[in-house]
Amino acid sequence: MLFVFPGVLGAVAVAETGTRTAGSSSSSALGWMRIADSSGVQLSSYIFATDRGGVLNPGNTVTSSILGLEFAGWKIIVTTAIWLIGYALSFRWLDMFSSALTGMAHTLTGQIATPIMLVTAAAIGSFFVAWFVARGFYAKATTQVVTMVAVAVLGPLFLAEPLADVLSSHGLLIQGRDLGISVAAGLDGNDSADPSGMVATMQNTLADNLARRPLQVWNFGHVIDGKPACRAAWTAGINAGSEGRVRSGLRACGDSVAGESIDNPSYEQVGTGLLLLILGTVLLAFAAILAIKVIKAALDTIYHGLMSIFGFAAGGFVYGPTQTFLVRNMVDSVIAAARMTAFTVFLGIYVLLLGDLFRLAGDQVMAVFIVGGIVEVIAILQLKRLSRSLDRGNEWLANRFALVIQGAGNARGSSGGTALGMGAIGAKQSFPGASVLAGLAAVSTVSNSPATEWLLGGTRSPLRPFARTERASQVAQWGLWGRPGFGGSDGHYAQSYMNRLMFGNAARRAARAAGGVNTVRGAAAALQGMEDVGGKVSDAWGALTAAGFTDETVMFNAIRSWGIVDANSDDWTLADKHLGHVVAAVQRAQDSSLRLLRGEGESEEAAADLATLQAAAFRYRRANPGGVTLDGGAATGPQRRFVSDYMDSPTQAKIKQLQQLSNGDLTVATGMLANIDQADAGRMMQWIGNEHAKRVLEQVDTVLTDPADGELLRNARRVIVAATDTDQWAAGAARTPWNSLAPPGINNSALPGWNSALREVGSLLN
Repeated sequence: MLFVFPGVLGAVAVAETGTRTAGSSSSSALGWMRIADSSGVQLSSYIFATDRGGVLNPGNTVTSSILGLEFAGWKIIVTTAIWLIGYALSFRWLDMFSSALTGMAHTLTGQIATPIMLVTAAAIGSFFVAWFVARGFYAKATTQVVTMVAVAVLGPLFLAEPLADVLSSHGLLIQGRDLGISVAAGLDGNDSADPSGMVATMQNTLADNLARRPLQVWNFGHVIDGKPACRAAWTAGINAGSEGRVRSGLRACGDSVAGESIDNPSYEQVGTGLLLLILGTVLLAFAAILAIKVIKAALDTIYHGLMSIFGFAAGGFVYGPTQTFLVRNMVDSVIAAARMTAFTVFLGIYVLLLGDLFRLAGDQVMAVFIVGGIVEVIAILQLKRLSRSLDRGNEWLANRFALVIQGAGNARGSSGGTALGMGAIGAKQSFPGASVLAGLAAVSTVSNSPATEWLLGGTRSPLRPFARTERASQVAQWGLWGRPGFGGSDGHYAQSYMNRLMFGNAARRAARAAGGVNTVRGAAAALQGMEDVGGKVSDAWGALTAAGFTDETVMFNAIRSWGIVDANSDDWTLADKHLGHVVAAVQRAQDSSLRLLRGEGESEEAAADLATLQAAAFRYRRANPGGVTLDGGAATGPQRRFVSDYMDSPTQAKIKQLQQLSNGDLTVATGMLANIDQADAGRMMQWIGNEHAKRVLEQVDTVLTDPADGELLRNARRVIVAATDTDQWAAGAARTPWNSLAPPGINNSALPGWNSALREVGSLLN
């Protein structure tokens, strides 16, 4: 910002004129301020003398252009700040509107201070006197009478010329200004200073110390005013607005160093200019702040003078806040003038002390800038403390006067209590930021008020961000949630999620019956229980969580295994879908066990697959529970002999013959099926299906007792293959390489390493 902002100011200034050199191009914008140094040279005429380069010297062209822009911006900032300080202390700004303010005060007095207004106010004040007498508060009644008499006597004097004590040539403002400058000059050793002349002297001092001498150090590397001839040469060159005359004059006075600096612009000068800009801004900022505070204090005095018109015209006669209003404005007017005097003293001492420092430092201009910059940062903070102290003193004094008038004061002058009409003075004294908090609280109260909500179309807390977006969203939702029966603990919306409760309860009950929560077999059983009540794999994690599962490894492997088996079961061409689920599960269990045997899988995955196989076998058996009676309940008979023979050595011819008989083809009732009718054949078909399911579950349960025994899994596959053969023969499905489970081999009863690879799986399942 320090680079760009001065450059922008310089660029604007350069654009305003083309008649002077780049260094003095801002004169048309600053000349009206008429700020001159002690030699009479206008700051608006200052130039930065340097070699502008050219086609043969592009380096100097670039450097001088940067210096020109930086200098023009610096000159505007410095000149404006020095002008503001002198303008504030000269009180010329007051002349601009003193006549208008005086006329406005007279007009206001003529409109308010009428006989009927005075009589009405006095009558109201007399009522309070009578009230105090009736209540026995004689001291308060006496004080009220004295106050009304004082207002009646002083009011006409004040209302005749309301702002005379403020705006006149001998008023509070001018006297305060003169007193402040005189005190500052006296502290600096000048006992006979003329206040009006001191303002011009201060401006000249600031111009020398913060503009002329720093510019010479920046341009030439040192202050050249030490030699009278060089001082005169530089002054003449600046007044002439000629860089060439500055160059020749300095060479003529014998300052060869300055001449070399002019002919060789460098980036060191760019850095020096930046440093002067930073430190000079700090030094001038303090003085500018003081100047603004002087103007503000003076305007506060005028404001309270205008407000006092209301007090003397009517409010001063009425007991309570209106009398406090008059007292507060009178005290505030005097304190504002005192505040202006204090700031003027502060500003005058600062300017004069700064001049002494530069005078004693001689050529060490940069040292004063650096040390002074640090000191002024601290001084700005101290000025804030002084301002807060004056505020607290002002409030305390106004409160004490108001308490005395209201009869609440005491002889010892205790500071306790707050007068009527003083507002939150206690809060302001104890905590300076209380007014800010009070304002924020007021804004919050208005924003949260039901009346505000009504006025702004129903927008709740309209000052909050996104308040209108929130209202639009609420209105949109109310159309749905406002329907009868939709909301509530048992409404339609809650009902749509009650299946989650059902899934969790079913999973919990199934897990407890199988192996318990956080066990591999319990997780598989829980998923089967969830699916029994309509749950899907997508509901599995929530169901297990609701059931009490916390082991994420067990949950993940169980759900993954169940999902894969569910997806694969449809690929098996079987009439019985439950049997297809068993076939997919045993194939998955075999694959994961073999991967574990090869060192590629995980024990947790294999255990989950075996648990899924057991759950699938349970579901298969549950769908085919048994209960078919053969041979009238006899232990032996033709029906039982046939089904036993089939289960021991199943063939397609046997099951087809039995199936044809059950379908009503009595011509096949020969051999072992002789004397067996159609109904008995149907019962025998069902018995075979139940027996397959029974044997499958028994063999699968046996596998889980010791997964490390590879022969157990082979036996389970044999009975599952027998069941699939019967299913496919009876359904007439053609066997393909992919739709049927391959039976176990004959010579693979003991795969090397099976026992050791699956030993951990057994520990996870049992």
